[in-house]
Amino acid sequence: MENVSVSRGTILLVEDEYSNYYFMQILLRNLNFEVILALNGQEAIDAVKANQSIALVFMDLKMPVLNGFEATRQIKILRPDLPVIAQTAYTINTDKYAAIDAGCIGYITKPVKKSEIIAFVDKYFPQ
Repeated sequence: MENVSVSRGTILLVEDEYSNYYFMQILLRNLNFEVILALNGQEAIDAVKANQSIALVFMDLKMPVLNGFEATRQIKILRPDLPVIAQTAYTINTDKYAAIDAGCIGYITKPVKKSEIIAFVDKYFPQ
């Protein structure tokens, strides 16, 4: 008999760098999450509109087409209660404050640490 695990939920990963996406995807799937990828802010907004099962967003702030700050603002208009976690390679305090101002409820710097990701998903998806 096959051991089938039940998904803990759906997470939107907004990331334009493949290596960052690959790491996060493997980590999140190993934690039994469905992962949806958006390559820029506009794709993130479209994904949120199309998929009500998205329960958490990891949002890169620096991306082409539409940056993470503006994408977060628009996502929060669509779904005010959807938690968005900012992630960026930049550690400038003004970016952190701008991310919070845009609607992010958390902030992590790249390279992301496995323990930080696990702490956020455990907070929003208690086992």
